[in-house]
Amino acid sequence: MAGNSRRQGAMRNAGTKKGAVVGSGGQRRKALEGKGPTPKAEERPGHKNYRKQPVKRGSTTKEKPTTELIAGRNPVVECLRAEIPATALYVALGIDADDRVAEGVRLAADRGISVLEVSRPELDRLTNGAVHQGLALQVPPFEYAHPDDLLAVETGEPPLLVALDGVTDPRNLGAIIRSAAAFGANGVLLPQRRSAGITAVAWRTSAGTAAKLPVAVATNLTRELRSLAAKGLMIVGLDADGTMDIDELTLATSPLVVVVGSEGRGLSRLVREACDATVSIPMAAGVESLNASVATSVVLAEVARRRRVKGRI
Repeated sequence: MAGNSRRQGAMRNAGTKKGAVVGSGGQRRKALEGKGPTPKAEERPGHKNYRKQPVKRGSTTKEKPTTELIAGRNPVVECLRAEIPATALYVALGIDADDRVAEGVRLAADRGISVLEVSRPELDRLTNGAVHQGLALQVPPFEYAHPDDLLAVETGEPPLLVALDGVTDPRNLGAIIRSAAAFGANGVLLPQRRSAGITAVAWRTSAGTAAKLPVAVATNLTRELRSLAAKGLMIVGLDADGTMDIDELTLATSPLVVVVGSEGRGLSRLVREACDATVSIPMAAGVESLNASVATSVVLAEVARRRRVKGRI
């Protein structure tokens, strides 16, 4: 019978037992040691209280701990002209130096920004293969404003804000910021979740205007829109099946928030319910809807036109 064999090597020494006899290797002692105090609920990312925390001024979860690189000669020069925060200018060795390169190096040197020469393969690696044309600008993580700061901006006109509901393409975000600045908006409001943030792509598309126009983050977009409505702003959402078309947008001369929906599904149900009106853009039959950034530009141009007309009356 197994275990009872009298053959040599099959018998257990007297006084021994199965399992470890020397010790547990300290495992039992470690199991008794504490792991420190449990973090507070608002300090644990998986806890609901963590997600309920208000957005801190100048710091949000959209910020990244690493720097970003803006690639391309025109975007780099435009950002340097706009005096966006930057920490280094990378120039490829042997670059064909045209006027843009010369201006970029001069602007960086005048601002005390480090100018670093690197090989083209190294610049390819730093920019993740982007079309850099031998020039890239390193910028720190974007610092978002607080929603309350947007109304503090003085433009000489009734407040005009642009709120984005789920716009996830950073190129659309950058283009919307550029249009908002061009047509006199006070700032842009983003939701904390399900939205693009200010990355190098958004910086590039905005052509540096993200440094001039406040961009804020709302913990809960619907709640923030209702708060703005309580302060006297009218909330108008862009929607293909709007309650009015752009020719009827008499609200343009009032304190206004223009809400832009996501590229695919448009406005979410709760955001739509928070709107005082929805507006559509008339288009020729058989033409697909405009993307978020183009639609925003059309509406903001109409708002600016109506405000200019009212100012001449």
